[in-house]
Order: sequence, then structure tokens, then C-alpha cells
Amino acid sequence: MIIGLGSDLCNIERIQASLDRFGARFESRVFTPAEIAKAARRPLTRAGTLAKRFAAKEAYAKAVGTGFRAGVFMKDIGVINAPSGAPTLALSGGAAARLAALTPPGHVAHVHLTLTDDHPWAQALVVIEARPIPVTAA
Repeated sequence: MIIGLGSDLCNIERIQASLDRFGARFESRVFTPAEIAKAARRPLTRAGTLAKRFAAKEAYAKAVGTGFRAGVFMKDIGVINAPSGAPTLALSGGAAARLAALTPPGHVAHVHLTLTDDHPWAQALVVIEARPIPVTAA
């Protein structure tokens, strides 16, 4: 069953302006070390890479219904890649706690994430699915 849905559209030029104005202070306040490292490996699309991740954080906060309150912080939401290469989220702190609180008993949460960009826009969509935990025969 679907327990959360969130989307966000982020202006890449706005992220570039924040990078220009605040530099590493902006990066370290919003992004995880893994996200910063990934963007650094993409110098021609650094702002776009970070804008997609910014949008993913916003989309997750919408999907769990809190925004960035109730202990959910941007740095607790990190975009990583699954072994298949598909983007997904690594959650910690309040972001992980909020997901656990939303997940019905007897279920496990699965977060789906898709990212795209077309300058000057970056977009993310998050769908949170609760899957029943299979019951094993004794």
C-alpha cells in the first residue's frame, strides 16, 4: 500500500546562486558527504546534481507529511544509488524515525525515488510503499 507521496521542482540556477554565495557552508548544511563527493565528480553539472538531491529531500519531507519539522532535517536524507544504479534514499535520525512511525505494524517501508533535470529545472518524486512482512510457516 502507498503510505506517502511527495514531489518537488527545484531551480538549478537557485542552487548555483547559493553555491556562489555561501559555498561549502551551504553544501555542508544541506548535503551529505556522499552527495557532495558525487557532485564534485561532475564539475560541469555540479549545481544540477545538487539540485536533484535538494528536490529529493523536499519530496521526501512532503511524502512523510512533516516538511522539515518534527525532527526531519535535510542532512538526515541522503540520495544514494542502489547496486542496480537506481537512486534511492539513505535515511538517518529524524527522517528514519518518521518513516518508522508511518509504517503500519507487520509491514516494511520501501522508498521509491526518481530524479530528472532539464536546465533550469530539477525534479524528484518519492513514493513510500508499505509492504507486508511475509509470514513464515513454523
